[in-house]
Amino acid sequence: MNHVLAGYRVASRDPRQDWQDAGLPRGELVSLSGCVTTVLADVREDGWDEWFGDPASAERARAGREDLHVLEVGIAARDVEPLLADVREGGWDASAGSLPARLARAEPVTATDVLGFELVGYDSGTWHTWTCLGGLVDDVRRATGVRPGRWGLVQDEADARVAAEWLTASGLGDPKVFFWVAARLASSG
Repeated sequence: MNHVLAGYRVASRDPRQDWQDAGLPRGELVSLSGCVTTVLADVREDGWDEWFGDPASAERARAGREDLHVLEVGIAARDVEPLLADVREGGWDASAGSLPARLARAEPVTATDVLGFELVGYDSGTWHTWTCLGGLVDDVRRATGVRPGRWGLVQDEADARVAAEWLTASGLGDPKVFFWVAARLASSG
């Protein structure tokens, strides 16, 4: 499937917390969500943004922090327009730059070390993951058979898409997330 570059996140890899779904693995979990990991911001003259536009600036921000990793995030091309509509509805003006502008430009992803797919959704400036909203991992497993694998990510993209579509249709992310996508997470280095 064709994926569009959302950007780069500098995030920690943390073990499952007691409040997270028991269906998650105990080892390090990978996530783009600041709900379950530490996420560094790109601090610039015009403000800050948790999305970096290129791997070099993300690596500079991470310098000296071995506890953090750079993730390249991609969104399936067919999910870009509905995601941009959801982001606009959530208050992020697409003309404001960063993630919406990159998605609109449809730049291709380049990292080849794909870690897996994370079910994520946008809510008023925050990216939530299915692992931060209580019980969704188990709800998805019961309804679709999809389970998190290595790093708490879904390893098969088709399975991740089925799970994201089911979560969207179920409304179980309400009131936080109404539209879910399967974000492609890859190690950028």
